[in-house]
Formats: sequence, C-alpha cells, structure tokens
Amino acid sequence: MAISVVQRAADIFGFSVEFRGYRAGDSALAELGEALPEETIQGVRSSDAAIKGPVGETAKDVIVRLRQMFDLYANLRPAKVYPGVRPLMDGVDILIVRENTEDLYKGYEFELPGSAVALKVVTERASRRIAEYAFREAERRRKHVTIVHKSNVMPKTDGLFGRVAKEVASSHPGVSYREMYVDAASMALIRDPRSFDVLLTMNVYGDILSDEAAQVVGGLGMAPSANIGEKMALFEPVHGSAPDIAGKGLANPYATVLSAAMMLDWLSQAKGDPRLEKASKLVESAAVTALRRGIATPDLGGKYKTSEVGKGLEAVMVELGG
Repeated sequence: MAISVVQRAADIFGFSVEFRGYRAGDSALAELGEALPEETIQGVRSSDAAIKGPVGETAKDVIVRLRQMFDLYANLRPAKVYPGVRPLMDGVDILIVRENTEDLYKGYEFELPGSAVALKVVTERASRRIAEYAFREAERRRKHVTIVHKSNVMPKTDGLFGRVAKEVASSHPGVSYREMYVDAASMALIRDPRSFDVLLTMNVYGDILSDEAAQVVGGLGMAPSANIGEKMALFEPVHGSAPDIAGKGLANPYATVLSAAMMLDWLSQAKGDPRLEKASKLVESAAVTALRRGIATPDLGGKYKTSEVGKGLEAVMVELGG
C-alpha cells in the first residue's frame, strides 16, 4: 500500500523511486532460521531510506537490533487527530521524541539464582543529541518541550537525562520547557493532551507513552513513526502485526502510508530535492481528504477494505496533485 502511494507521488512530481523487498520477522525466522537475515541488513545499509512493516514477536531481534546497528538514535512518533477519526479529544497534535538506542532496551540482561537483572544504560552523549533533536523540532512547531523522566526514583540514570536536557534547553531560549515524571505525564496525556507539543523522553518510557498517545488520537492504526540517524533512516507504523485479521482486508493502512510521508519528507532534506517535500505533503493531504470522505477501514468506522482504501488514496492524490 505505502509502496504504491509513494510510486504514485513519484509519477505526479517526476522523480524516480526503486523499491527492493527483504525478509524479516516471524516468518523469516520460521522459514530462513533467522529473524533478520544478513541480506536484509545489507539491503537496509545500501538504501537511501527503509520502510518496515510489522514483524511480530521477533521485534526485538529486528527493529531494536536495526536501531542500534545503524545508530538510529531519534525515534519520532507523532500523535495527531485526523478528520473522520474518533479521538478521545479533538485538537491534539503531539510529537514524541524518544531516545532510541539505549536505556533498558540496550538488552543487557542476565540471570542469577532465583533472580534476573537488567541494566539501564544512559549516557550523556545520547541524552544530549536526542535533547538537541527535540528542541530543534520544537522550534519548527509550537516551541514547547516537555521533558519526561523518573529522576525522583532513579537519580543517577534518569537524573542524568533530565540534567542534560535542561542544559540543552538553555541554548534554545526561544523554546519553553517543563519537566514531568513519567507517571504524571501518562496521566496528563489522558487528562490534558493538548498541553503537549514536543514530548522528549527516554527509550522505554517513549515506547509506552507513544502507544497511549496514539490511542488518544484514534488508535494505533493512525500512528506513524521514524527512526532517524546521522546518515540513515527507517520508517514504520507504530502498531505491531495482527495475524488474526491477516488476509481479510481489514488492516488499516494509514499508519504505514503516513510513515511513507515522513520518509519522503526526510529524503527531501537528505537529498535536497523539493519534489520529495511536495510529495510528502501531498500524501498527507490525500490522507486527510480521504478520511474526511469516509474512505476508511472498519476500525475507523469505515466500510472499505484495505485495498479499497489504497485505491481511494491514489485517486485523491491524482485529484489533488493535478
């Protein structure tokens, strides 16, 4: 679905795009003996950008490994209300900026007799670069950052993150900020989600809070994301796989399509090509228009199959793109 939408955008704006498919996830593990084959790693390495679908129970062996392998340190997860979607509250537009390479997801775990231990790794370098990313994004938005951690319980690790984030804030005087403990932030996302602009947080907290924020704006089917590094980027829907509806035409494609729009926007900056930026804006505008017209799958209250939503999106793109 996302591939055909990007190809349609390429036709409209006159640029070329080549997609190459690679295996990963539960089916790759079952059939090839490994969830992330070397061929797939090399495919990601050689691409200008990658887009990944849900992989199932082997996510740790696929996406977490890719994030760390290619140092995709910034995880961007927008939570935005779109027309035709039933949110918990209207007018929400949040960008969660999540540190993406360390914390408990570093994977340093070991067992002792009768117990298990996981090491939480937080470095000044990683904290500083993700904070810089968040404050730069805030400068492009509504100029407010909420720094989320739990330093009252973990003063060494979370305390380091919070301290560095505040140091970064001092170099961005045009952006206001506040600090919140993660439990208070999770409550505020339900009580007053419109008070958030950019939410800056650590790896595990960001994983959980972004799912909560997605539900606030209408569900995981509307939740795209980006994994950004210095030279590479990988895009994916926030949601996981849904084997219970596989092959039934019920899967909501919007999160993946919106992830493709994020990919085009990133590529426009990486390549310095304004056509890609226009394509990104067209894809999102087409999604807005299609949703407003009720072109949606049943989880959003629509009556359309997955493929029908895709065809509807492409038709709207042609209509809007001329």
